[in-house]
Amino acid sequence: MPYYTEEQIKTARSMDLLTYLQNYEPTELVKQKGNTYSTRTHSSLKISNGKWMWWSQGFGGASALDYLIKVKGLSFTDAMELLTHGAGLLPNSNTEIGSKQIEKRLLLPERSETTTEIIRYLTGRGIDRNLVEACISKGVLFESQPYHNCVFVGFDENGIVRYACYRSTNDLNMMGDAAGSDKRYSFRTNSEGRKLHVFESPVDLLSYMTVVNLQTGIWLAEPMISLGGVYEPGRDPANRKLPVALQNMLETHPEVTSIALHLDNDTAGRAAACSIEDQLKTKYNIRMEFPPYGKDFNNYLMHLRRKQLN
Repeated sequence: MPYYTEEQIKTARSMDLLTYLQNYEPTELVKQKGNTYSTRTHSSLKISNGKWMWWSQGFGGASALDYLIKVKGLSFTDAMELLTHGAGLLPNSNTEIGSKQIEKRLLLPERSETTTEIIRYLTGRGIDRNLVEACISKGVLFESQPYHNCVFVGFDENGIVRYACYRSTNDLNMMGDAAGSDKRYSFRTNSEGRKLHVFESPVDLLSYMTVVNLQTGIWLAEPMISLGGVYEPGRDPANRKLPVALQNMLETHPEVTSIALHLDNDTAGRAAACSIEDQLKTKYNIRMEFPPYGKDFNNYLMHLRRKQLN
């Protein structure tokens, strides 16, 4: 176990959350009124005046270290490892940051030697076991240690891991991105094709693949991507931006001519889908393909699984 001096711990605790997110997870920041921010993953987590408060959970903190431990679920040593290898050397948010580009450092959880829990959890959500095992074999899915979470991985063009998101396999329903994740390289399938399928989460993506297989008997060999969540866009069209995962996918796959949006059938999902359509409809054939039952495609898959049993 690494040893950290009192000075290193003091330096890590001096890093405020706003500075950390600006430099390591900038796509997580959502500007609110004045100097207040929230995060995309947790809209009730507010950042203001050097402190943060997660109102829906009833606790808060002052530092990035508090956030990594209390919200991200990192151990103290893992959080310190991240903050003492780059982030801890950054100035606070009220200090001008130099023009030097700071490379993100992805902190992956430790891999478990087993995959029992993630297979149990994902097949329990209706996803085909063969598909789950194929993802494990390809290295885009693994089980973490010691919490045995599902960890979905994304690679860049050179085969280097740049993104990871986790989902708990218990009833706590904890989820989020690993610290230092680059959302441009979110979880996706590697198939090439002209039609791109877009989802909010890896579980929805795998659920859709399972649904198509149940209905047709074949595995759909078309590119699919998870956005790692969506947020409700602002009212001003001039300030709307594409999700970075989708933008990067389209830039690196010019063969794509049509996009199927399989986002959640709720207020945020529909608003995000409309925003994407407005920005891309002149260049791509856009189809809104919301789940025909329930909020998302895992709800729909579970509905089909229940019908199979009756």
